[in-house]
Amino acid sequence: MVAGQSSREPRFVAQSQPRVGASAQSPRQSAGHSSGQSSEHGPGPSAGSSGGSPHRSSDHSSGHSAAPSSGHSPDQKPGNSPGNGSGHDSGRSSGQAPARDRRRQATAWREARALAARAGRGAAPRTQRLPLDRTLGHALAEPLAALTDLPSFDTSAMDGWVVAGPGPWVLGKGEGGSGELGILAGHSTPVPLPDGDGVRIATGARIPANATAVIRSEHAHVDEAKGLLYAQRRVVPGQDIRPRGQECRSGDQLLPAGTLVTPAVLGLSAAAGYDELVTVPRPRVDVLVLGDELLTAGLPHDGLIRDALGPMIGPWLRALGAEVSAPRRLGDDAEALQHALTTSDADLVITTGGTAAGPVDHVHPVLAKIGAGLLVDGVTVRPGHPMLLARLPSGGPYLVGLPGNPLAAVSGLLTLAEPLLRGLGGRAPEEPYRVVVRDEVHGHPHDTRLVPVVHRVRSTEGAGSGAGTGVEHVVPLHYNGPAMLRGIAAADGLAVVPPGGVRSGTEVEILDLPWASATPWTEGCFT
Repeated sequence: MVAGQSSREPRFVAQSQPRVGASAQSPRQSAGHSSGQSSEHGPGPSAGSSGGSPHRSSDHSSGHSAAPSSGHSPDQKPGNSPGNGSGHDSGRSSGQAPARDRRRQATAWREARALAARAGRGAAPRTQRLPLDRTLGHALAEPLAALTDLPSFDTSAMDGWVVAGPGPWVLGKGEGGSGELGILAGHSTPVPLPDGDGVRIATGARIPANATAVIRSEHAHVDEAKGLLYAQRRVVPGQDIRPRGQECRSGDQLLPAGTLVTPAVLGLSAAAGYDELVTVPRPRVDVLVLGDELLTAGLPHDGLIRDALGPMIGPWLRALGAEVSAPRRLGDDAEALQHALTTSDADLVITTGGTAAGPVDHVHPVLAKIGAGLLVDGVTVRPGHPMLLARLPSGGPYLVGLPGNPLAAVSGLLTLAEPLLRGLGGRAPEEPYRVVVRDEVHGHPHDTRLVPVVHRVRSTEGAGSGAGTGVEHVVPLHYNGPAMLRGIAAADGLAVVPPGGVRSGTEVEILDLPWASATPWTEGCFT
């Protein structure tokens, strides 16, 4: 069983999966329902947005901007969103429950993230045994225990001389005098060292029996005429000797299950005696790009816009530890979407756009038609509230439905896809942390906001000392509307702003972007 997995989690997930079309009386379970969509609207699609045609219901902003000091976009008034046709209640136009009813069905942001994490950990565990050189970026499926003492014998920590007893020390004939190599690493156990003798020794070489200490080359002087070694500093017994088992003893647990295999983990595993590791396979993800209005090249024209999500989603998911197929562009074709979902052999399917309740938003109706179970149908978060999490029938893959607006889609990735993939990949949950925000950030009255931020360190001069100390904080960035990517492109994290907002100097939880906290070495991180 993957670390952290509870035997009760599969039951929890199963109980959290109402069939999409199981009850005509339940707004949450009605086909085509888009939970969490309200009458508050944000800016229309920009040249970089996806899923914002006049025929598509888009993600909406909270209608509450950040304080002017943080450079956030101005307030948008309900029913006054330009150019995207979202000034009406699209749910009513397609026979769905009114917005106020759908709003009540949305899941709280923190609860949605926790549920996605539990769903991932509750999946049937899989393991594989791989050679060391193929385990980079995978998670350990079982604890890493030392197969030997480290070091496995007493070794010299420095180049110099190994001595026995008090000095000065006699350099035996052929044993460390001028031009002699002495004791080298990788050789068999040297003969015991007589009291009063010294021998040249290399870093990593075995310490001979009866030795007292190692004297570094730069801390000793050899009298060639007398064949004697003199220490230029006080010699302490045991100095510069790494004793056997100093780092660990055989059988010690070095790392827990769920640890990501980094280059350092590879080195530790090799040192501890491993030729291969038992790991959890990286989750496989299919990406389905929806929307007839999307261009893959050139400038926007004639009501068509560039697809910003297709190029972005795959590398983002790889940075989260997944193996991702090339994105498939399905347009607004319900039959194509159904076929793609029912034939996928991935662990997770990501869709972009189509999660609301407009006339060509097909995700909910298709899920209802194939009998999928909804775990999350809308989240009380801005941007991104029409996101959803479902489990396809008969043990099929999970599905994360992302809104079509780019920053709203990023919100969905970090809210649902990231914790789900951590669980599916056997990785330990990420520990949350909090940092002071420099500027006031206005909040939504009821929903969580995710605001792009950048970390900064402010220097403060010590009184009369001339020395400075760094105080970390985050700065909210401009261009944080749901259809905008300019802010998130410059960010290294998202601040979690609770309903009502935060004042300057308040600590806020930070969601790191995957390339901000980790690892340029991760296979496929940016390609």
